[in-house]
This record gives sequence, C-alpha cells and structure tokens, in this order.
Amino acid sequence: MKTRLLPLAVVLLPFMAWSAENGPLSAWNASPAKSQILNWVAQSTQQDGPDFIPPDQRYVVFDNDGTLWPEAPLTFQLQFAVDEVNRLAPSHPEWQDNPVVIAAQKHDMAALEKAGQQGLMTLLTLTHSNMPVEEFDQRVDAWLASHRHPRFGCPYNKLGYLPMRQLLDYLRDKGFKTWIISGGGIDFMRRVAGEMYGIPPEQVVGSFSLTEFRLTDDGTQLEKTMKGAFYNDEAQKPVSIHLFMGHRPVAAFGNSDGDVPMLQYTSANKQVKPLGVLIHHTDAQREYAYDAHPSASGKLINGLSLAPHYGWVVVNMKSDWNQVFDPAQCSYHPAK
Repeated sequence: MKTRLLPLAVVLLPFMAWSAENGPLSAWNASPAKSQILNWVAQSTQQDGPDFIPPDQRYVVFDNDGTLWPEAPLTFQLQFAVDEVNRLAPSHPEWQDNPVVIAAQKHDMAALEKAGQQGLMTLLTLTHSNMPVEEFDQRVDAWLASHRHPRFGCPYNKLGYLPMRQLLDYLRDKGFKTWIISGGGIDFMRRVAGEMYGIPPEQVVGSFSLTEFRLTDDGTQLEKTMKGAFYNDEAQKPVSIHLFMGHRPVAAFGNSDGDVPMLQYTSANKQVKPLGVLIHHTDAQREYAYDAHPSASGKLINGLSLAPHYGWVVVNMKSDWNQVFDPAQCSYHPAK
C-alpha cells in the first residue's frame, strides 16, 4: 500500500506547495501568525464546531492608518491637509501670519508636531470645513490624482497593504462583515475605502465633526463644519463601535497603542472565541520599522506588552509578509 501511495504523494506535494503560495493569502509567508489567523477563521466557520460563530455575529474591525496602509512619514490625511494649505494659501492673505500655515509652507514637521492637537485642529479647520461635502470629496479626489507618496512614488490610493487587502477579501468570502474603525477622518476615508478595500461607506467609522443642512436654490446641501468634533482614537474606538455598528466585534486588527482599547473590547466578547491582531512595523527596507519611536503616529509599546496576556497575534511585517504592496499598482523597488 505504501508503494502505491508514494507516486500520489510525489504528485500532490508540488500542488500543495503551489496552493500555499497562490492561495487566498499568497502575500503572506507560511508563519505562525498566518496559521493562527487561518485556524481561527476555520474554527469560527465550522458549522458543528465548538467555536462556530453565527453569520449574524461575524463583525470584524480594522484600524486604517498603519494597519491597511502606511502612516509614515505622515498620515495620508495630514499630508493632504499640508498640501491643501500650501495650495490654498496664495488666495488667503489673512493666513500669512498663522504659525501653523508657515510651518506647513516650510514643511517644518517639528514645528507642526510642537503645535500639537491645537495645531492639527487649525489645519483641519482650514482644509476640512466651511464647504459643501461634495466640494471636499472633489478636493480629495484631485489630491489623490495629482500627488505621490514621497518615498514610494506611487499614488496614495494604490498603497493599501496587499496582505491585508487579501485578508479582507478572504474574511468576506467566509461570511464576515469588515468595518474600518480609525482615527482618520470619516469623509476622507470614505473616498478611498470602497475602491481600495471593498468596504462601503456605511462601514467606515472615523473621526468626524457635524455637518449643517441647508436649503439651496437648486436643492439641498450639507456644509462641513468643525462643530462637535469627535476624535476616534484610543478609548473612543469602542464608543464609536457601539454607536455606529451596534455589535461587539469578534475580531479586531490594529497596529498601535491607540488601537489597544478596541482590541480589549473585542477580546472581552464572551459569546465567541475572539481574535486580536497587531501589525508590527519591522521592515525598514520595504516599508518602515518603528514601535516606540514612529515618525508621526503609530506608537506601539503597551500593545506589545499586552499581547501575550490577551493572546493577540503579532504580525511581523518583515518576516510574515512576502509582499507589502501590490506590484500591479505600485512598482516600488526598495534599494538592496
């Protein structure tokens, strides 16, 4: 019997290797992290298994900056705000003495960082408010079409991490509903989430401020303001999940200490066996390497120390991913 099976094994082994390399998560290397994620999905969707999760409970949440796309040297939305200030400044002489505008014009990131939350709010007020929502959408679209990442040289909306995009598709194929829960602006992210990640706008939750409804001569209009600003980070993430989603997630993916409350909230789900995953930026050659000292945002100290206690999977970008970006969308080749 063994003699008969040997030729079959010889035939199947190359096929099995091909399947692993070209399967739904082909941009992931064979590693404990990948195995843990795949095993969790398999157990959660096994109808008669002890860890089966009913389809109506399969809500999975993802941070965006640093989890689905890069956040260095600046978060993409902050870079958009800086570029918009520089584009608009010549038409606004009243801005010329504003220290935040001056710092943006000089690309003085140290001064912008020193300006802190108040400086960020100034940038957002100048570039994200006092306009109809349709105008803001047009500005974002124009920026995406005309600007490239300073390091990778690719359009910002082509820089979604290929392993994570594959994971999103895989989870949806298995009956999970994928949401973005991020500190990024809700309107900004909604302009890219559908095309980049296959996530519709109603499943994108981010920082926001209130809009104002107005009647116009040709219909109605929603005007963006900075009133009632809600910054969707850290402890606010579980709050926004409850407010917008109405379900406790069964899995959560993040990359920074700002995502820890969201992972803790998910890990406390007593109805299922939950999954928590942290993306650790360890690849200075193909992307960036940081945890305690990020260039802009994404500090990861507390999350790494808590991961063993909660059983969170820590994905090592350098060793767990064989691709970072989709070569069909971004042909960035790191120097060797």
